[in-house]
Amino acid sequence: MTPEALGQIALAVAREAGALALGGFRRQMAIREKGTRDLITEFDLASERLIRSRLTELTPQIAVVGEEEGGERDAERVWYCDPIDGTTNYAHGHPIWCVSIGVAEGDLPIAGAVVAPALGLEWSGHVGGPALRNGEPCRVSTTTTLEQALLATGFPREREREPDNNFATFVGVKKRCQAVRRCGAAAMDLCFVADGTYDGYWERRLAPWDLAGGAAIVLAAGGQLSHLNGGPLRLAEGHVIATNGAIHPALAELVRAP
Repeated sequence: MTPEALGQIALAVAREAGALALGGFRRQMAIREKGTRDLITEFDLASERLIRSRLTELTPQIAVVGEEEGGERDAERVWYCDPIDGTTNYAHGHPIWCVSIGVAEGDLPIAGAVVAPALGLEWSGHVGGPALRNGEPCRVSTTTTLEQALLATGFPREREREPDNNFATFVGVKKRCQAVRRCGAAAMDLCFVADGTYDGYWERRLAPWDLAGGAAIVLAAGGQLSHLNGGPLRLAEGHVIATNGAIHPALAELVRAP
């Protein structure tokens, strides 16, 4: 199956899961902690069950790995799905959350879709392009300097220790760029790079389901991805820089990690 066809499947399934999650948004729901600063709601579970069912039905030959129920990552192609990326936002009634579905071949994201139903936004794309925002082609920005750049980042849940908590790096980057945003949904941060809203984004210790969908869309939009050390992106490690390409060397120099 082609990356384009996989991207279309990802979008259709993400829309369906997004509609399910939107039905529970800002309503009473079951919420619990599965770890430090790590919430899960009944709609995370219901969304992932729907995604797994649809993807297994439509692409039985591709493994499915999700945030809540895991899965086998050693297949040639793997679907990575985050049933609600930004669960803390979702649980508090904040509209920045999304459903993210991406498919990767090893560490290369090849197609994906991200749907943010509370904001009426959706992105999709596949390697070779195009990237789409609400059905219209989108591209990364043309900003060439950090001083002009609007960037985004995030912080790990377990953030008591340096250097893993990103605090010092944030301060250093903040001194150099135009502004830094922290919205709490990694998949959407990547998509905002893809559509030119953000010029760049970096974060530590993400999971493959946080990255795969948005990363595929960044590549489709002409952007650049790397590990924090400047090397190739490694989905299992979750250290990422995503930019328009033009500012990538400068941002990588500021956030470089071993």
